[in-house]
Amino acid sequence: MKSNSFAGDDNITLLAKGVVLRGEIHVEGTVRIDGRLDGDIQTKGQVIIGEDGLVQGTITAGAVVSSGRIKAKVMANERVHLMKTATLIGEVLTPVLIVEEGAKLQGVTDMGVTAWTDELPKLPGGVSDISAHRAKQVVVFDKEASGDARR
Repeated sequence: MKSNSFAGDDNITLLAKGVVLRGEIHVEGTVRIDGRLDGDIQTKGQVIIGEDGLVQGTITAGAVVSSGRIKAKVMANERVHLMKTATLIGEVLTPVLIVEEGAKLQGVTDMGVTAWTDELPKLPGGVSDISAHRAKQVVVFDKEASGDARR
């Protein structure tokens, strides 16, 4: 039996290289785009965009992994991973954003942070604040220049 990168996923939708689709894709499983999609993708599964893939529109998925080009609003419940050949222009809403060296991202990102407290978090267990252990400033005067001044 031939194995593939979609192991365990029986529902795979493929838009092959050279294919152009204008419209919407609504599926439950994995979507792989190696062609061009002008429209929307909605899946609870994973969206994979190959190096030759291009998506313009909206992507709503569990996870998005891209080596290709995206000009879209991207919403992923789990993560967005931009591989080194990826380019993304648009808006990204996800709790985890991974951008490999070489990937290009232009736009707005929202990882769910709404606010933070002004108080710094307490350090765990035996770890103490390093600023409390800083050396005190020492001033040394030259005896000959200032008489017998000491500190």
